[in-house]
Amino acid sequence: SLCVAFFLGEIYNFYLPLHLAFKFFGFFIIFFCIILFTYCVRIFLHHKESLPPSSPTHKIIKTGIYLYTRNPIYICFVCFQFGMFMLFGNFIYLLSSIILFFWIHFQVVLKEEEYLEKKFTDIYERYKENVPRWIIW
Repeated sequence: SLCVAFFLGEIYNFYLPLHLAFKFFGFFIIFFCIILFTYCVRIFLHHKESLPPSSPTHKIIKTGIYLYTRNPIYICFVCFQFGMFMLFGNFIYLLSSIILFFWIHFQVVLKEEEYLEKKFTDIYERYKENVPRWIIW
């Protein structure tokens, strides 16, 4: 979706003139997402879990950032694209980050949760009660 957003922005010139402060904030968001994603990968590796959503899960990770949100990697994906919008002003990045959020939510997260509820029953239910799916919801 990043490539599509870039090329559509180039072809149709969907760029918005954003203030320099927005560009710095966009750079910060991108940098933060890269750091957070790397941190999440390290947590997965430490717990000997596989990253692809289609791979089987052996345990619920409840440490580090996973104490505050159940889906920090997906947050990174969406925020990275939003940061690209802030940095470059390409309106298509903003649109694609919104579409990506809804696609991840309905096509990935809800299916993952259904799988985890069946596999871990009460453990996952308690985790869901204490930790938000995204950041505040």
